[in-house]
Amino acid sequence: MEEYNISKGNTFYAIGLSYKKADAEIRGHFSLDESSKLDLLEQAKENNVESLIVTSTCNRTEIYGFAQHPFQLIKLLCDNTKGTVDQFQKVAYVYKNNDAVSHMFRVGSGLDSQILGDFEIISQLKVSAKISKKYSLLNAFLERLVNSVIQASKRIKTETGISSGATSVSFASVQYIFDNVEDISNKNILLFGTGKIGRNTCENLVKHTKNKHITLINRTKNKAEKIAGKFDLIVKDYANLQEEINKSDVLIVATGAQNPTVDKHIIQNHKELLILDLSIPKNVNQNVEDLENVSLVHLDYLSQVTDKTLEKRKAQIPHAEVIIEEIKSEFNSWLETRKFAPTIKALKHKLLDFKAAELDTQRKKISDFNENQAEIISNNIIQKITNHFAHHLKNDNGSTEESLELIKKVFQLESISHV
Repeated sequence: MEEYNISKGNTFYAIGLSYKKADAEIRGHFSLDESSKLDLLEQAKENNVESLIVTSTCNRTEIYGFAQHPFQLIKLLCDNTKGTVDQFQKVAYVYKNNDAVSHMFRVGSGLDSQILGDFEIISQLKVSAKISKKYSLLNAFLERLVNSVIQASKRIKTETGISSGATSVSFASVQYIFDNVEDISNKNILLFGTGKIGRNTCENLVKHTKNKHITLINRTKNKAEKIAGKFDLIVKDYANLQEEINKSDVLIVATGAQNPTVDKHIIQNHKELLILDLSIPKNVNQNVEDLENVSLVHLDYLSQVTDKTLEKRKAQIPHAEVIIEEIKSEFNSWLETRKFAPTIKALKHKLLDFKAAELDTQRKKISDFNENQAEIISNNIIQKITNHFAHHLKNDNGSTEESLELIKKVFQLESISHV
């Protein structure tokens, strides 16, 4: 990408791991909470990384950025998570330049999601780009790329049926409960954790189960109260967690903790209890399966529970790919203009110097010299000349590099080519 005056001496990479090769436990090792993301950005600045964004969801953790070698980005990830380089190399992927661009388009457009058409990642990309910009870690290339991916995502969502039906883990959770719990409208359901997945699950529970016995618990109680107020649900203190678990028939854990928050020691009753763990890393200790009355289902399994419209959504993939190619082509056209923009700018400055010198000469020669008319005519001619060169370079089927070198040589632009 250095050819395009984007990042001298650096290459654009996408490095990361996802549900495709990394199981929930490994993904948990590489997950980044909000604090860790900021630490990673700080470290990137200290190491003179020019531009990057980082995303971490239950299904993937990725860094998109510029580096001389991808290991620079891999090290940033491993330094700020529990993951190791050895673990990363076994399950990860590294894309560069055009492949990295294509990867971001597929991820942001829901084509690479664990449930096809799940668009939740796009909001993370938006937020991550804003945070990187605050840290002065978002160059023109990466900002334009993210905006292009957002544009593709919007068009795919509105112009195709790829997101029709159930497309999220939160809906799959409710579907699983329906399929495995009898008389669900009369069961006691406890939702522990009210982050994004928790909120979405809560909304789907209320909408589809008609259950009036849903209780919310969150470490920060006022967050739970905001959601409860929307749906007229019960909120309990975090201190009451064990008591509420022992009243429940269904426990949904969607917390953001780095270590398990629920284990077998806090489950004291002997009635049937279904636990859904929607957290990455896992927030329910595997030892709950030692209890005969407890069934534990994790997010990875739920992600395979898709609705009957999946085949219809798959049929929309070619349409989505056409939209991606259209917008990616626009992005590449913009990128191509970056290649010759400094030369065109330098040429314009050179022509303006010619204009200033010539107007000064004519001003001395002509007694009734019309300054305004001369300015207008000169500027119009300069604009036409620079537009003509830009059009030629943009549509040059030969070597753009040779054309650029010729323009620099003819107009003696070498000394100001940095403009």
